[in-house]
Amino acid sequence: MALKTTYKDDLYMTVNGEWEQSAVIPDDKPATGGFTDLADGVEKKLMADFAAFRDGQEKAPNQYVQRAVDLYRVAGDYTRRDKEGITPLTPRLARIAALTSVDDLNGQAAEWDRNGFPLPFNIAVEPDMKDTANNVVYLYALPTILPDTTYYADDNPAKEQLLAAYREMATGLLRFTDLDAAAQAEMVEAALRFDATIAAHVKSNEDKADYPAMYNPTSRADVTAKMRPFAWDQYLQELLPSDPDQIIVTDPGFLDAFATIYNNDTFADFRAWAYVNELIGDSTYLSEELRQLAGTYRRKLTGLPALPNQDKSAYRIANSAFSEPVGIYYGRKYFGEEAKGDVIQLVQRMIATYKQRIADNPWMSQPTKDKAIVKLNTMVLKMGYPDKVNARYDHYQVDPDASLLENMLNINRASTAYSIAQLDQPVDRTEWGMPGHLVNACYDPSRNDITFPAAILQAPFYSLKQTDSENFGGIGAVIAHEITHGFDNNGAQFDEFGNLKNWWQDSDYKEFKRLTQAMIDEFNGRDFAGGKVNGKLIVSENIADLGGMAAALATAQQDEDVDLRAFFTNWGRIWRQKDRPEYAQLLLASDVHAPNYLRANVQPQNFDEWYATFDVQPGDGMYLDPARRVVIW
Repeated sequence: MALKTTYKDDLYMTVNGEWEQSAVIPDDKPATGGFTDLADGVEKKLMADFAAFRDGQEKAPNQYVQRAVDLYRVAGDYTRRDKEGITPLTPRLARIAALTSVDDLNGQAAEWDRNGFPLPFNIAVEPDMKDTANNVVYLYALPTILPDTTYYADDNPAKEQLLAAYREMATGLLRFTDLDAAAQAEMVEAALRFDATIAAHVKSNEDKADYPAMYNPTSRADVTAKMRPFAWDQYLQELLPSDPDQIIVTDPGFLDAFATIYNNDTFADFRAWAYVNELIGDSTYLSEELRQLAGTYRRKLTGLPALPNQDKSAYRIANSAFSEPVGIYYGRKYFGEEAKGDVIQLVQRMIATYKQRIADNPWMSQPTKDKAIVKLNTMVLKMGYPDKVNARYDHYQVDPDASLLENMLNINRASTAYSIAQLDQPVDRTEWGMPGHLVNACYDPSRNDITFPAAILQAPFYSLKQTDSENFGGIGAVIAHEITHGFDNNGAQFDEFGNLKNWWQDSDYKEFKRLTQAMIDEFNGRDFAGGKVNGKLIVSENIADLGGMAAALATAQQDEDVDLRAFFTNWGRIWRQKDRPEYAQLLLASDVHAPNYLRANVQPQNFDEWYATFDVQPGDGMYLDPARRVVIW
């Protein structure tokens, strides 16, 4: 991509071109740039703190952080891990290898699940989309080895390369087991056969992006019938605290095909798939040699020259297990109350702007406007970090004398048990979807809440040292982006309480769907990273970007000293990202967000303020014909 020098031609490259030419992606990263650079800074601070706690230079602030440090110490003991080798995993592999039949697994499936062994499906206890005060059981399809079903097409050039990398990884790891060479070879091929069967019957990433389409309430009896020969009733009765009479099926095609995927004839392939999955998944907690081998496929998928070093890997293991307590620690230490108050005020201004824009909306009727404003009034803000640690972490214990794998398995057992117990408990609406040290933000349609972790509230997104116009082009647009998720193609189908419910007048929703299609069309088919952008896959995030920019622009212009040049410049800056080619292709196929280059450049072209600020004219690279411009919110 050639360096361009004018805003009229290319906002992204004008703002980021010099940086992109000189930026170096670290060997253990698939990308570098705005979000990732901030995340690296957060991680560096926390790793220094963890090292100080571990070495006794400082005292951990509470029991939860201390347990995380204890796990960090166990994970960082590579002398012990190398000495143990594959031994901690051997009993689990032996249990899988000893399975003889469908009936054999039926007799122990609930215990199998409680202990984290692979099953031919996944379940979860989560809020009922149509009654979000209560938890229900969801049935999920199995994941595939390749990142999307589209990768399995014979004409996809990445298919054979990635499957070869997976085969190499699995083969290398299997050499450490007690299986002979012939059994190892057959194990890999059987696992791949089972995966290919899964891939033929599960949703693509594009299909999964339709969140409400995951809600398919199905009677217990119907699920039981379709799950045969798996003993579904027996499994639920032994696993759950109560018997549900209805299951929410997220992928009906998978359920319909379940008897084809898993049966007495395919059981040997399932057993091989389970064995290889367990081996790959757990090897990251074993010796350094096994950890490196287990990362082979991921390195191929993302173009990584190297995995994170041992210390960083140990920290990430501890952080992944205790993410919320670590986030609370980060927020309390590094997030200022002055900044928190200032950003809360920004959110309130953005919501006020949203209400006004809805009131002035030319294509919505008053009844629909009234319902939208009720949803805005009810929207819950979660800013910085939670006030307290979620109760699940009370059950996470660390034994310094046990192996790393044993500790991780015990934590996973405790997590599973806690989650299952929630079936008979009311939904806890105070739970956070993200920890405080994550450089990100989110909207939860089932809770109608927006979460802004402390870690994202720093430059270039936000700083007390930046002008208001710069902050509006950064965190202001991000705030409004998350608000807009309440009104994107998915969020618009949920009411103010997070229930899946139609609150639209029919004519309004018809127009909204027309505008949604226009948003799909604006991005669909664009060339990027050697492929084509899938406008349908990324439409919800694009609607959120569009609405975010609209509200942030409108709010910024309420200030007398507004500087829209600074606004658009910082908008371009926050999307700065340099990807490895393999990672760019992976994101193009699987990520629900548009490529950052297009996020920076396409959305401004929909707004009159863009053209006025930079005198963009027909023929300029950043010009879009007025008939093709999209404004929804």
